[in-house]
Amino acid sequence: MPGEATAGDFLHVPVGGLHAFRDDSGEAASILMLFAPGAPREGYFEGITALAGLTDEERARFFVEHDSYFTDVGTGPQGGFTRRA
Repeated sequence: MPGEATAGDFLHVPVGGLHAFRDDSGEAASILMLFAPGAPREGYFEGITALAGLTDEERARFFVEHDSYFTDVGTGPQGGFTRRA
């Protein structure tokens, strides 16, 4: 269901539903995600903080392993990633 959300909105994604999030405002944004019943996503959330240090191949493998796809897998979310030396 394409559309825009504003502060305080509630969005529902049905089981198996494709969805994406993007902040076009240029302002800081936050999101609260609830999984009910809980989905086995711990590995995704635990591993997402390490993405900046991964190679492009490792990052692509992480996204596939966790069913997380971006329109440009090479850069990930808008703005890309900053790699640590």
